[in-house]
Amino acid sequence: MTTRLLPTVLSAVLLAGTAPTGAQAADLPSYKVQPVAPILAQWSPWMIRGRALVVVPQEDASLRIGGVTVPGADVSISTSVVPELDISYFFTKNTAAELILGVTPHRVKGAGALAGARIGSAWLLPPTLMLQYHFTDLGRIKPYVGAGVNYTVFFNEKAKGGFTDFDLKDSFGLALQAGFDYMIDEHWGINFDVKKIFLEPKVKVNNGLVSGKVKIDPWLIGTGVTYKF
Repeated sequence: MTTRLLPTVLSAVLLAGTAPTGAQAADLPSYKVQPVAPILAQWSPWMIRGRALVVVPQEDASLRIGGVTVPGADVSISTSVVPELDISYFFTKNTAAELILGVTPHRVKGAGALAGARIGSAWLLPPTLMLQYHFTDLGRIKPYVGAGVNYTVFFNEKAKGGFTDFDLKDSFGLALQAGFDYMIDEHWGINFDVKKIFLEPKVKVNNGLVSGKVKIDPWLIGTGVTYKF
């Protein structure tokens, strides 16, 4: 009987010797699995747009010839289609500043009492700075409204129709804006935009023989591509 029990007793002793005591178990190092922080996409404040722009003047004029006001004298200014580049910087998700750049050529003709008279042509460089509010809770559609200031530089003025001199004075004006982006993905979108610029430069023809103010007040209607960095 004693011989048969000996292997069992030896096995129990070996197991007891290898099992950790309470103190030993407490001394063993513990390892905790640290949660992995989610990787967040970095937000960029920059956006650019390229548009095809239709410039539609809403012209009116007050003109004098030899210092005498000409009743019914008016002008007609041609519509122009040009490319436009816009650069936007977002201060927050909702507020942004946008710089609008482009040049537009126009022809000026007489209207009303001056109908039929060719007056001249000029190029306009109208950089405009807008402060915008963007609505961000409508999914892919991102509407916005804006208001700002425009400074129009007139250059390459040319007199026509027998006139020898044609000059438009550079002018400040206010600007209003509304539009929306339809975002196709995180970066690319389609844009539609309408702006109204209030612009009334002084004009001189033939060194002041004809002078006055021309209210241009153009609508700028554009559509194009948006890229968000």
